Amino acid sequence: MLANIGIPGLILVLVIALIIFGPSKLPEIGKAFGSTLKEFKKATNELINDDSTVKTEEKNRLQVVDEASSNKGSKSMEV
Repeated sequence: MLANIGIPGLILVLVIALIIFGPSKLPEIGKAFGSTLKEFKKATNELINDDSTVKTEEKNRLQVVDEASSNKGSKSMEV
């Protein structure tokens, strides 16, 4: 989305923000935006990692179940 704005559009947005908020508020707004973006990325990464952890745990459980069922089958053949 930001790739479609281009340099002139970005300059226009910055000038409008400077006019609306003034030079004293822009650093505060930038800092707040940056910390919000950082928190959002952190939460997104945690969700992705949790999802992959759940999938790994599920695969391990299925593997244990498969091994247990194959062991039961081999024991019944021995008898």
